[in-house]
Amino acid sequence: MTSIRTIFASLLLSLLLAGGALAGERININTADVATIDRVLVNVGPSKAEAIVAYRKEHGAFKSVEQLAMVKGIGLKTVEKNRDRISFGTARKATPVRSAAGANMGAANR
Repeated sequence: MTSIRTIFASLLLSLLLAGGALAGERININTADVATIDRVLVNVGPSKAEAIVAYRKEHGAFKSVEQLAMVKGIGLKTVEKNRDRISFGTARKATPVRSAAGANMGAANR
């Protein structure tokens, strides 16, 4: 009987830890694809995930979590349930790095 309790307790602990790891996953709402949005966000299935991506393509990057409520099918309750799962990244263009030698050569050519 003790071994069954130990196994059950271990299984329960494993499930709690796995659930916590999944709940802690965050996505960048401005770059995530439909499958990722569907997988990570609560109460957002494939059709709502597609609506989020379509809205983003039409209106540009999301600037706040509340702005998600403007997507058809996404209400404020869904926004609140997912607040901790959503991040916003700023898309920056890569700029070439000039080496010190290149910078000195440019100064010598002036």
